[in-house]
Amino acid sequence: MKRILIAAMAANLSVAASAQDAGDWPYPEDTPTSSQVAVGIAGEKPADITRFLMARGGRAPLLNADASMMAFADNITGDMQLWVMDLKSGQARQITFGNGITDYDWHPDGGKLIYAADNNGDEREAYYLISADGKSEREVLGYANAFRQLGEFDEDGKSFLFSSTERNGLDFDVYEADLATGESKMLLEASFNYFPAAKQPGGDLLIITDVRGEDGHDAYILNTASGKLDVLFQPEISAEFSDFEWVPGGESFFYLTNDGSEYIRVAHYDLASGESTTIAAGDVDHERLGLSHSGRYLSFQTNEGGYSKLHILDRETGTYVDVPALPRGVMRHNWSSGTDAIALQVSGPGMVSDLFTWTVGDTSAVHAYASNLAGLDAEDMKVPEPISFTARDGVVAHGLLYLPDGVEKPPVVVDVHGGPTAQARPGWSPITQYLLGKGIAVLDINVRGSTGYGKTFARLDNQEKRLDSVRDLVDALDWMREDGRVDADRAAVMGGSYGGYMVNAVMGSYPGAFRAGASFVGVSNWVRALETASPGLKASDRVEYGDIREERWQKFYAENSPINNADKIKAPMFFEHGVNDPRDPVTETDVIVKAIRDNGFEVEYLRFPDEGHSVSKMKNRITFYRRLAAFLEKHLAAE
Repeated sequence: MKRILIAAMAANLSVAASAQDAGDWPYPEDTPTSSQVAVGIAGEKPADITRFLMARGGRAPLLNADASMMAFADNITGDMQLWVMDLKSGQARQITFGNGITDYDWHPDGGKLIYAADNNGDEREAYYLISADGKSEREVLGYANAFRQLGEFDEDGKSFLFSSTERNGLDFDVYEADLATGESKMLLEASFNYFPAAKQPGGDLLIITDVRGEDGHDAYILNTASGKLDVLFQPEISAEFSDFEWVPGGESFFYLTNDGSEYIRVAHYDLASGESTTIAAGDVDHERLGLSHSGRYLSFQTNEGGYSKLHILDRETGTYVDVPALPRGVMRHNWSSGTDAIALQVSGPGMVSDLFTWTVGDTSAVHAYASNLAGLDAEDMKVPEPISFTARDGVVAHGLLYLPDGVEKPPVVVDVHGGPTAQARPGWSPITQYLLGKGIAVLDINVRGSTGYGKTFARLDNQEKRLDSVRDLVDALDWMREDGRVDADRAAVMGGSYGGYMVNAVMGSYPGAFRAGASFVGVSNWVRALETASPGLKASDRVEYGDIREERWQKFYAENSPINNADKIKAPMFFEHGVNDPRDPVTETDVIVKAIRDNGFEVEYLRFPDEGHSVSKMKNRITFYRRLAAFLEKHLAAE
């Protein structure tokens, strides 16, 4: 059974600056004032943006040990909170009521959970233990000015693993915490970003991963009794090693890797022989590996054009089990830690996030928790068409094209994902579906550097190739002009986190290409961003961006950061940033906003004082997306 982090936007982490460093911002009008807004009438077309934001579903479902209860996260209250459903009665109960949760896991006894919570998006988490009925709760590890990453419980449930920067504020060391006392002991003093990935059942071995590039890890085995650390996987060329699953006897484990292959595959490692064998491979990425409690069933998903397909291998017979029919979409699944039952989450263009349970051998899955579309009709939601186009240098890029009904040559918004090693996939996107209802097409683009198209493609934007991916956005416009279905002369570009950087870069490097740009929590000065990046990501940054300590990279990014081209940005711009952002400090947006304003051009800027790297509070989300939607509609209107 694998825990699931409740993720926000993917990003290049940067931790040095905070609200305290940002200074007093001289434009008080940029601090949004949220107010109650009308949602319109159910069935009204086009629907109000607020309905799309209020549509909700369960996220990150986990079954307890005997599969009698399912925990999941939901933001019905406006903040992400923890819920527990009794699967026999179907009744769900909210059990946390604070500032929102960021992560959680079931205790091995199946009657309580550990959860993580930060303060207004600062990502410095405290850990709490809470009973499944929500009536008993205590703090296990208090809030500290340190980053933590929650690992797994020991088999007996007396302790749990985590990594933290608390030793020096820089490096992620590996710890084990006593659940009863809250006292923790260091298992490994490390450098950069070490994480306790999987503990050997009944043994002393602990698999530890270390970030090596945006899409790679090295792996080690730590003997927790002797303290001896051995290299497990450390290839010359960085590769992915993840999703480690020990067999019940602890003599071997399964994992995901693309070491020596273009796509991520399923592999098996035997401790005695030290040999690895491939279990499943192909021309698609394999993801979300899992192993049932009994060890009999090995599960994984394949990423097929962005859609998920579930596979379950019966290790006793060597054959694949028939899986139940599920809605088409983007999936995640997790086994119960004590049964052969699975919790599944499915998201799609017309489904926010539905939850299912299924036990191997049953002919169908139980639809445990349905999305609430807030009065919207799922039939009105548009399914994208996968597209590919050839950039000017011959590289084939990809995307998902959403087209509105009944509009000839609509304007278009090019949406750029974060990461950069991430992928635009056909899940639920409120802003996409809203814009479609307004007659605006959306190209959810996978420029070079995106995942899902092989290891080579994912690394085509590394280091000196950084600006090639920015150019892909302009080449996408040329493809759309030739394709003829949208009006590429009425195009805007938007993106968050790394996607925000891409917007900042393309609007200054290719002025005139897009009518407008919308950048959220994006980098404007790479020298500063890389110098202040968290140590856990300095390792990945050296592969992805180059070592900023070297003069050649100082010079490269001093010349090629978006802030240097801010004077060329004359098109309308929309910016958003949370003051508490620990990844990309708010000053990254402050400086580019100020530069554009100093040049005499108007900028719309939402500077949230109670948000971090994502806009998580419902009242703020409504303000953000309402202003964003109005901005895009205004500047993409026909002349």
